Amino acid sequence: MSASPPAAAAKNPPGQSPGALPAALTYPDVADLLARIRFQPEQGRIWLDDQRMLLLHSSALGVLRRELIESLGADRARGLLTRIGYNSGSHDAELSRKLRGSGGAANAIYGGPQLHMLEGTVRVEPVMMEVDEEKGHFHGEFLWHGSSEAEEHIRLYGIGSEPACWQQIGYASGFISRFMGRPVLFREVQCCAQGASHCRIVGKPVEEWDDASHDLAFLRADALTAGLATSAPTDLGVASPIGSAAQDLLGDTDVVGASAGFNAACHMVRRVADTQATVLFLGESGVGKEVLARSLHRVSPRGAGPFITINCAAIPETLIESELFGVERGAFTGATTARPGRFERAHGGTLFLDEIGILSWTAQGKLLRALQEREIERVGGTRTHKVDVRLVAATNLDLREEVRARRFREDLFFRLNVFPITVPPLRERREDIPIFMNHFLRKFNLRNARKVTGFTGRAIDAMLGYDWPGNIRELENIVERGMILAPEGGAIDAFHLFSGGEQLASGTLSLDRGGSLRSDQQKAAAEAAPAAQEVPPEARTSQAIADLLDAVGNGAAEGLSIDRIEALMIERAVAQAGGNLSAAARLLGITRPQLAYRLKAARRGANPETAP
Repeated sequence: MSASPPAAAAKNPPGQSPGALPAALTYPDVADLLARIRFQPEQGRIWLDDQRMLLLHSSALGVLRRELIESLGADRARGLLTRIGYNSGSHDAELSRKLRGSGGAANAIYGGPQLHMLEGTVRVEPVMMEVDEEKGHFHGEFLWHGSSEAEEHIRLYGIGSEPACWQQIGYASGFISRFMGRPVLFREVQCCAQGASHCRIVGKPVEEWDDASHDLAFLRADALTAGLATSAPTDLGVASPIGSAAQDLLGDTDVVGASAGFNAACHMVRRVADTQATVLFLGESGVGKEVLARSLHRVSPRGAGPFITINCAAIPETLIESELFGVERGAFTGATTARPGRFERAHGGTLFLDEIGILSWTAQGKLLRALQEREIERVGGTRTHKVDVRLVAATNLDLREEVRARRFREDLFFRLNVFPITVPPLRERREDIPIFMNHFLRKFNLRNARKVTGFTGRAIDAMLGYDWPGNIRELENIVERGMILAPEGGAIDAFHLFSGGEQLASGTLSLDRGGSLRSDQQKAAAEAAPAAQEVPPEARTSQAIADLLDAVGNGAAEGLSIDRIEALMIERAVAQAGGNLSAAARLLGITRPQLAYRLKAARRGANPETAP
């Protein structure tokens, strides 16, 4: 779908006031977004849809900015604030796509500026926007008026030479990246903090910027995790664009992601890298534990030494000892030559034990001795060999539970659990999904000499809504499948991706007791744990309305028309609110003008003789 207003639309037509929006770029009605804001003052909560929000003094954020700049330096402070904004924009994109996805890409994308304004950050004026989801094309230009972030920066530091709306730029990048299913970078080309009358931002896909690496460093947390990438990235963890130097777009050392969970794991890696501590990576299969283990080795003082891996799940129990410790000639039938094991081969470097949780009890005991004594003895040998090895392990099992079940030695667990790092599953770091989608699409386009352009809106929705039980490994495979099935020069659609028996959410909507539309999954979760999900009172209908809904569902209202049911609900809501139409509208989840219109129509229908 393409939304590209004519160039002339960026100018005000004759007779229109200079501050008004051009007709072609006028925002859609904001009522759908306003209806999602709920205040729960007696519980100290504010909600935007199902996300808890806060009202903060802008001066408090200014204090935070100053503390960060003074303690961390400007670059690190900028990176942190940019990533906070990216996370916020990503969540708002999910809400906008949910509410406006059926109205077209441009309509849903405008939810970002509108939410930005509703949240009190800035007034956004669109200048131009081009969007084609299927080709992955986006080009937008917007003006920011009255930026709260710029105002606070000026109050603290005065007019300077650099743009200062760091958190807002992160918001715009996060919103559009999540929406488009590929990394999109916004840049502030002028700012009030530089003395301009307003701020101006321009956004387009990362690869269309000639010099994006500096901006992208702030989204990758490079200020705190410098060195985790093999070389300077050209986009959000994605290697160089198609057509540049030939290289593996997903080598063993690629680190890809921009989510808070991913960055937290990277911070932990960086903190432990220059020590000799044993590191234990925890997380589900396919989340990228080995990728981070390789990065840990590379940025450590042992980076010039060998990085030796062994997958404990792939080695038969009878051979695991010889693989770890080596074999002397004649130790068993077929051992015609002496062979060093993984410990000896990793001398001076790092030994990575993947899937360590499935080691046999006997092998665990021998591994424990090697770790304690820092020496090993080959199978069939009598001489000990001193080894200088840093051990890094990974497992997708709960080792504490394995210890309780006596399947894993407690003493070995405590020896390994010196510095645990948990890598979150992909379903908990959905901000990274668009980055991976773009990353793998480029990889497979290059590998197979294809020119698949991008993903359709349906495909993006499906990818963001899927739970990814196989995590990054599954996502990689599904994108490769989509690339194979998609037409050359076309876009990947949802049916290209999920054709291997994956269970997608049905997307069926139904009324809950509060009269709100919810997906079946949301409704089931709310019913299963009602105490854990506090619904704001404004989002609940009165008990009378809830009883009526139950009556309709039980057939007690059989024979009533939809209009009559709606009229009864409206009348009961008004009665419950004591005749206050605004309160009644909040109970029903509609605006006051909508309620007034429907109430008038309902009463006219009940007394047809009064109709004109």
